[in-house]
Amino acid sequence: MYTGRTEQPCCLCDSPETAARIDIPPRAVQLMKHSDPIAWRDIVGEVSIHFCESDWETVTDLVVDLGMNPLSRCNVARASFDLREDFEALLNDTRDEPDQTELEARMLADAEETLAAVDDPMTEERAVVEAHVVIDSLAEFGVASA
Repeated sequence: MYTGRTEQPCCLCDSPETAARIDIPPRAVQLMKHSDPIAWRDIVGEVSIHFCESDWETVTDLVVDLGMNPLSRCNVARASFDLREDFEALLNDTRDEPDQTELEARMLADAEETLAAVDDPMTEERAVVEAHVVIDSLAEFGVASA
């Protein structure tokens, strides 16, 4: 039985053929299209979004060259993420919301490390785009590096 993440279609055009994937913090889901019904605090781990080859080129240009965040155009229904199980309904017990600060801090530190090494030939373009999206998305909510 496979329990890992599944391939999702392009979050912009719904193409099943994807060329790139980036991971974003759960809080960033709020910036995506149609995200209102999703309780982002119940997301466990990162959220993965995928792009087809032509959209990836556009996203790369927007993020790296123009400093724009593409998440407002991405459909959250095409994102890949795990929700915590609803034990409250099953056991009539209330649990605390998961604390996302550790995950956000780790993702932010990784993103800043990636951008610090942007001139290194071993730094992938995908990692640079992901770093910009993570930093810009968390900055929208007032989360900055320590």
